[in-house]
Amino acid sequence: MYNINNLLRENIKKLTPYSSARDEYQGEANVFLDANENAFGSPLAQQFNRYPDPLQYELKKRITEIKGVPPRNIFIGNGSDEAIDILFRSFCNPGVDNVILVPPTYGMYEVSANINDIEARKVLLTEDYQLNLEGIAEAIDERTKLIFICSPNNPTGNSINREDIETLLANFNGIVVVDEAYINFSRQKSFIQELTEYANLVVMQTLSKAWGLAGLRVGMAFASEEIIRVMNKVKPPYNVNESSQQLALEALANVAQVNNWIKETLTQRDRLVLALKEFDFVVDIYPSDANFILVKTTDANGIYDYLVSKGIIVRNRSKVELCEGSLRITVGTPEENTVLLDTLNNFGN
Repeated sequence: MYNINNLLRENIKKLTPYSSARDEYQGEANVFLDANENAFGSPLAQQFNRYPDPLQYELKKRITEIKGVPPRNIFIGNGSDEAIDILFRSFCNPGVDNVILVPPTYGMYEVSANINDIEARKVLLTEDYQLNLEGIAEAIDERTKLIFICSPNNPTGNSINREDIETLLANFNGIVVVDEAYINFSRQKSFIQELTEYANLVVMQTLSKAWGLAGLRVGMAFASEEIIRVMNKVKPPYNVNESSQQLALEALANVAQVNNWIKETLTQRDRLVLALKEFDFVVDIYPSDANFILVKTTDANGIYDYLVSKGIIVRNRSKVELCEGSLRITVGTPEENTVLLDTLNNFGN
């Protein structure tokens, strides 16, 4: 049976988190003489002389309005990468525990595992890029703490079968992390609706993709209150800066604009798929629920080098297992997509 106390590292159980000046009082205040800040202001037009809210309360309230998840079930991080790292540092003992990865998938899971000296056990996806449940079951042992699943998956673009993820959640005694960075482009519903049913579920999302805030580094994790409490305990006190919090709040007020961008992205994705299928060097284009497509070609390296020579950058995934010969192409603006297609039309000439 899942029990968070059986998963936590002993030092994290005993950890007394850093208590920032802003954590030590309740209510409203007008004079702040507690944090050794510059009381006179900052050289910038905006007031950045004060430390940001360590728990990003206003931002969480707005996310609650959009996602329907209470603030106590939300973690805000310096990108989703911080949430990934904190999960390793909270639950995995270096040199002892292991996690399950299902490549091809997002590369930072393995990088973070390596940084934290955690064994990453890889169970390849099937040929149609779905979970190998039998292989995962064989890889799990008593030291397996986390399973990472990216859905829609990067770099393949497809969504993972929901029933397979639910099977893991119901039968795995550790934590299942579902990374939904691209969920806004997907036909599938988010797993945040299942948080009340599965105590061992962590859902990650981001403002970097559909919301267009990659430069701000604002990631989100949704989980049980006890998991979020652990993550807040381990994170640095001021992990999300004031600029990111304020600009994210401004962006989250523009839901209609973002929805229009999503619709246009999906229209352009369909356009790219139809056009690319006409090229002789395109072998296959895999179904995508994301804002990119994975394109199998006859000469991935040659096409990649040719595009680079023309100032067009795509991602060469041909060295990734199960993605041999493939390029990952992000859906651009209509003008950018036209340039890409016109350039490819001259490849080999």
